[in-house]
Amino acid sequence: MPFPIQRIQTDRGTEFFAEKVQRKMMEYEIKFRPNKPGSPHLNGKVERSQRTDKEEFYSIANLDLNELQTETLSEWQHYYNWHRAYGSFKGKTPMDVVCEHLDKTPIWEEVNQNYEPDKERIQLSNYQRDLKLRKLKPSL
Repeated sequence: MPFPIQRIQTDRGTEFFAEKVQRKMMEYEIKFRPNKPGSPHLNGKVERSQRTDKEEFYSIANLDLNELQTETLSEWQHYYNWHRAYGSFKGKTPMDVVCEHLDKTPIWEEVNQNYEPDKERIQLSNYQRDLKLRKLKPSL
């Protein structure tokens, strides 16, 4: 990525709550911020991206192969980020938008300095249990 990843926001899919995944995010000093239940509006961009993949990529990809050809996936990713115009970006590509914001984007060192490992913890996928745990340990 041409910029540091500061946080990852996800739905409450259990795959994101695996301890190994969360520890890897902590290792890379990335904050994990799962959505609260009942917040589908927070997942809109992901849902839209998945719809585009379904309509534009999977319709041309050969899914009969045992493994999706890496080249096909790489070509799609390049097109998606560098050439495909987006209505939400007023006809610009994602890379156009990234380049426009480079002067406002913090560098890795700034992001690393702002990461507070003591404030991060392994989160539970069960929101109610996690909320109770957070209340028991207010410093987390």
